[in-house]
Amino acid sequence: MALHLLLVVAVVFGINLLPALGPPTWAVLVFFRFRYPEIPAAGLIVAGAVAATSGRLVLALAFRAFGKKFPAKRQESLQVLGRVIGESRTGLLASFALFAVAPLPSAQLFEAAGLARIRLGRLLAAFFVGRLVSYSIYVSAASAAHQSLGRLFTKGLFSPQAIATELLGLALLLAVLLIDWPSAIDRVRAWWAARRGRPAPPSIRQGLPDR
Repeated sequence: MALHLLLVVAVVFGINLLPALGPPTWAVLVFFRFRYPEIPAAGLIVAGAVAATSGRLVLALAFRAFGKKFPAKRQESLQVLGRVIGESRTGLLASFALFAVAPLPSAQLFEAAGLARIRLGRLLAAFFVGRLVSYSIYVSAASAAHQSLGRLFTKGLFSPQAIATELLGLALLLAVLLIDWPSAIDRVRAWWAARRGRPAPPSIRQGLPDR
């Protein structure tokens, strides 16, 4: 059983290293639930969540290192985005809701988080807890969905919903890279201040550390 559990961890970790088009982890766990029924469901779920979280962490760190090769202006833009998201009071709750309610591909989110140098602790915690919830639902309901690995992967990779989700994720990642975030955020803050009859706040660039 221990070797089979290690196999699950290795496969799930590898899948969550993929930057795009990876099969859904829940489908892999459902397959292993039938392939190795001797693995307790609770152990399978926890091992899957740990391996998935570890894979996403490495993916985010890889993109963080990659982002350092960008021009200084692009790095500044990403830094501003990361700072704004990191200071959001609702970010953790929103992340948990996303990861728990929907089995959506999260690769692009962690790629963007790495590029923007967002503090990963809260995001990873939300991902881990959310995946515990979603994996529990899918593994518990696995008795009604006994399929071959090939069918599970095909359903996860090539269904219209899966393709649309991947395209949306790639579009969001491109937006993270291409938008001038300091200017966009300054405009939003100025508009919000004007609505409340207040002067526009100073540019968000002023809060950045000197290079």
